Amino acid sequence: MFLTIVSFLVVTIAVALISWYKTKNDDLTTSKGYFLAGRGLSAVVIGCSMVLTSLSTEQLIGVNANSYAGNFSIIAWTVQAVVPLCFLALYLLPKYIRNGYTTIPEFFENRFDRQTRLIMSALFLVFYLFIVIPTALYTGAIAFNSVFNLETIFGLSYGESITYTVIVIGIVGAIYAIFGGLKAVAVSDTLNAFILVIGALLVPIFALIYLGDGSFMEGIKVIGTTHVEKFNAIGSETDAVPWPAMFTGILVVNFFYWTTNQAIVQRALGARDLKAGQKGILIAALFLLLLPIILNLPGLLSFHILGEGLKPIDVSYPELVNRVLPTALQGFFVAALFGAILSTFNSFLNSSATMFCKDLLPSISRKSYSEKEVIVLAKKISAIMAIVTMIIGPLLMFGTDGIFLLTKRFAGFVNIPIVALFAVGLFNKTVSGLAARIALLLHVILYFSIVWVFNVQVNFVYVMASLFVFDVVLMLVLGIFLRRTPYEEDTSNHANVDLSNWEYANVTVASLVLGLISVYALLSPLGLASESGSPLMVIGVYAILQIIILVVFGRKNKA
Repeated sequence: MFLTIVSFLVVTIAVALISWYKTKNDDLTTSKGYFLAGRGLSAVVIGCSMVLTSLSTEQLIGVNANSYAGNFSIIAWTVQAVVPLCFLALYLLPKYIRNGYTTIPEFFENRFDRQTRLIMSALFLVFYLFIVIPTALYTGAIAFNSVFNLETIFGLSYGESITYTVIVIGIVGAIYAIFGGLKAVAVSDTLNAFILVIGALLVPIFALIYLGDGSFMEGIKVIGTTHVEKFNAIGSETDAVPWPAMFTGILVVNFFYWTTNQAIVQRALGARDLKAGQKGILIAALFLLLLPIILNLPGLLSFHILGEGLKPIDVSYPELVNRVLPTALQGFFVAALFGAILSTFNSFLNSSATMFCKDLLPSISRKSYSEKEVIVLAKKISAIMAIVTMIIGPLLMFGTDGIFLLTKRFAGFVNIPIVALFAVGLFNKTVSGLAARIALLLHVILYFSIVWVFNVQVNFVYVMASLFVFDVVLMLVLGIFLRRTPYEEDTSNHANVDLSNWEYANVTVASLVLGLISVYALLSPLGLASESGSPLMVIGVYAILQIIILVVFGRKNKA
């Protein structure tokens, strides 16, 4: 245990010191410097920060837990994000940067009206403060409690150990967000991303060695010949994600999370130019394609090593780590987890403060704030929000469904209407803000009634998809009667940065989409999920198609 603690502290302190050194001379006295890192983020920093903001113990624990209990169908919540990320890179980011947005709700004011922007900002804040941040704290506390066995060491109850751990994580994360601004958050994210990849890969590697009685290849043979149906990512109606959900509710949710979510998109808004933003986004998309190795494979290995019947299923990943990872490496692994927790916590905290100060503050107070006063207020608001989330986090231990799907279910109140308003705002020019707000109110009432009051026995992702269609259709119908003058987009360059597109963006997008299709083919009865499948054939077809894409786009670039 001493070695574990020392290695954890060494890695964590090293990240903190490097982040401080890289950002100590940054100007944090202006909104551009504090909220957008001075519009100076590189592609690698953007990509790593986007991934690590989204990747926390909620996924490491929750997604692996569902893979332990079921199959790989849960990957739809992660790898499918390649599609909206490609859309963000090619279509939305140029609009965002050209308009000089600091927050996504600014779009809603430009397209609809001031009231709609305020409501959208409030929805984002509710989503962050009551769902995203508390979940990151709670799942992080589960991991720490399992690895360090805090209950036994300090003689605490389970509830007490979770609560105290949430508080410690929250305080450390708040320090990054409050005093460092977006640049410190993004730099620490980049460092922690590399650490997390290494640490998370160690788990399946050592688990395969453990399963194979010391032989990595023997472990591969075991999972390739036993219970191969668990590799299947094409879910049935009884699985966590039925296959139609990939094209309905989950697709809508992923579009919300990766194209309109302030905490994710804010990194790209801080790009030094459009090319850096596009490259960073597509780097994140490539990383997401590889996530099943660290988000699903350990869950499958938990099933083989720990057996069936773990309750709650959320303990399967921490139990696997304790069982297979050498003590000397556990501290490094926990440091990687800690970095992922901090990234999600401080990123969403920074974005919450950004929206409060840039969107809500002008309406709450008539006082005219200087840039310096806004930054001081942002730090105070961040501290208050951190305390609120540290109070809510431990309460999640009373959930019974598995933390990942539980939080996705609650998120339906927020993410579906946001993406519906966004879609109408992009592709329609006359629907008014009043029509949008009426649709939003009816969505909240209907979603609550269907999922909780009447407890309709339909997978909640279908409910989300149906309500998305309902929201859009209702806004278009109301827009016939509640019209505004046709919206005209401002095409001037408000950000004063280079808006030239990355010349290899199209070929990269085509390759990523092909990669997504190939991942699903590999994780299906055509590949690994059947004894009669042929993984090598799937890989071969992918390689041939990838070569064709490179040749075709290469000729276009030359032309």
